[in-house]
Amino acid sequence: MHHLSIDLETYSSVPIAKAGAQKYISSPDFEILLFAYSLDGAPVEIIDLARGEQLPPWLVQAITSPDYIKHAYNAPFEWGCLSKYLGWLPPDQWRCTMFHGLYCGYTAGLDATGRALGLGEDKRKLNTGKALIRYFCVPCNPSKANGQRTRNYHYHDTAKWELFKDYCRQDVVTEMEIERRLSAFPVPDWVQKQWEVDLIINARGVAVDMDFVSGALQMGATVKADLMKEATELSKLDNPNSVAQLSQWLQEEIGEELADLRKDTVARLLQQDGNSPHVQRMLEIRQELGKTSTKKYDAIEAAVCPDGRVRGLLQFYGANRTGRWAGRLVQVQNLPRTYTEPLDLARDLVRGRKLDALRTVYGSVPDTLSQLIRTAFVAPDGHVLIDADFSAIEARVISWLAGEQWRLEVFRTHGKIYEASASQMFGVPIELIKKGNPEYALRQKGKVAELALGYQGGVGAMRQMDVGHQLDDLSDDEVKDIVTRWRETNKRIRDLWYALDNAAVQVITQGGSVGINGLIIAREFDYNQGTDCMTITLPSGRKLYYVSPGIGENQWGNPSISYMGMDQKTKRWKRIETYGGKLVENCVQAIARDCLAYAIDNLEAAGLPVIFHVHDEVVIDVAPWADDKTMLKTVCDIMRQPAPWAQDLPLNAEGWVGHYFKKD
Repeated sequence: MHHLSIDLETYSSVPIAKAGAQKYISSPDFEILLFAYSLDGAPVEIIDLARGEQLPPWLVQAITSPDYIKHAYNAPFEWGCLSKYLGWLPPDQWRCTMFHGLYCGYTAGLDATGRALGLGEDKRKLNTGKALIRYFCVPCNPSKANGQRTRNYHYHDTAKWELFKDYCRQDVVTEMEIERRLSAFPVPDWVQKQWEVDLIINARGVAVDMDFVSGALQMGATVKADLMKEATELSKLDNPNSVAQLSQWLQEEIGEELADLRKDTVARLLQQDGNSPHVQRMLEIRQELGKTSTKKYDAIEAAVCPDGRVRGLLQFYGANRTGRWAGRLVQVQNLPRTYTEPLDLARDLVRGRKLDALRTVYGSVPDTLSQLIRTAFVAPDGHVLIDADFSAIEARVISWLAGEQWRLEVFRTHGKIYEASASQMFGVPIELIKKGNPEYALRQKGKVAELALGYQGGVGAMRQMDVGHQLDDLSDDEVKDIVTRWRETNKRIRDLWYALDNAAVQVITQGGSVGINGLIIAREFDYNQGTDCMTITLPSGRKLYYVSPGIGENQWGNPSISYMGMDQKTKRWKRIETYGGKLVENCVQAIARDCLAYAIDNLEAAGLPVIFHVHDEVVIDVAPWADDKTMLKTVCDIMRQPAPWAQDLPLNAEGWVGHYFKKD
């Protein structure tokens, strides 16, 4: 078996960051400029395709041969580029070094990963790349100085072109060095297979109703223009959408200094007495302008491919602490819920650009457009979408992982965990916790507790999760009582937090491994590379990696677990603290992810093509072969199948069959 490491430099007039790789590659002006490669670790060679050089026949054969494993950093890009010219390339012949790094707890990005691994300057990505890519790989603005050209070719600056070739070569060097550094921590074959399935799903894409999207964009622009015109007339401001200008105006009108104009601040000001009519209306306009964002529709328009499908919505292992997928382009994991009814009428009015009718029937146009964004994703003619969602998957997994038997019994029977939790906490028969009874008020406390407390949350977590403000009348002591009751009711879950915390401290300070409830916490070293990790082996056999673990002291004087990782706020590689409850959260979400991946494999094997998925929900695009009820049952039955490593985990799934995406 040979190993071929590849890096390409390409040109396309389509902006890849907004449109995604598939639309970028499908552009008529797309071309591969440079092809750098190394065969079996030999010195890097480069083929200057832009200057007319050709790939040698052996290399073309190698790209399609199962005897050559192709490696690249962010391999879906190279795979997509070469598939355009050579036809469909089997995904099982490709390995993605970026994914390997994410699997091992590192970050995405060739340069960032190289720095995190401590690569020497001779092995690192060259810092000249961004400027060279801007010069050769994207259109340029025509000017008198450049002869009004819209693109820079190799002959426009031969010195830069030689630097560009060096940059391309060095990317292969860096990719190979990263792969070598990670070789002691291999990706399991079955997780590699999931990457291959994900490649196919992302290439498959999802159909989009572009007539509907265009109508939504037109309506959104009209409403925003009307609101801005009214606000300008009311306030006489140059830009009433400016936070600075509007804040100053409001401060002068109401006599109150404002620190911000966030959603909750505007809502509070709207509720106060004494506002003049024009101040009240300006606040209402500000609130409406906050809802007029058409960014999701803009993102769809930017990313839709010539065949009317959007591709590349998910990044495999994008959330590398758990291995979950991350949203890309349209961010399908962060879409508003759909409450608007009837949906068919709303969509027809948007497609018909009937703005006044939409406002008359549904009220706020911006809010309605926001809720309808999901329905832009549709089944093509002659097909339907089948949507199936795991029910309370994290609650089921944490119950199973901790061995909390009363909870498992709930999930094996009626499944009403909020009512059952309230019943356990407050000693009230579950039969009384139903609508119409005063005891039904306890359900909300049970719900908030279930959502907030599973990962060692306390009063603050309860307050944050109480979106319905059901706990506003309770003091912190009263909320703390709920926290205590929940923990006493769920002693096995509580014990799991502390067991994982103690095990992590033990393996970091003493080495070795500790087994807890089917998890194995261990300290792993690669002495040749100086790589040091704490790992947690999940029941599936997949590992979670915590790079360069350490023990410090927290604010309470207790041992504090830390590791090197990417700070989600600052996007910097830094030391991050964790604790038992957070480790339990990582494990639970990772196990839930493995359940989803297992279900996707089974659905694909059954001829049910997944087009995208959201957290614990799959969306399938298929020609109907039976009635809706039968099709949905087939999919849900597959979702309910427990994995071989979790035979006693009680899973359930529900869903719908329809012609466009929605959230029931």
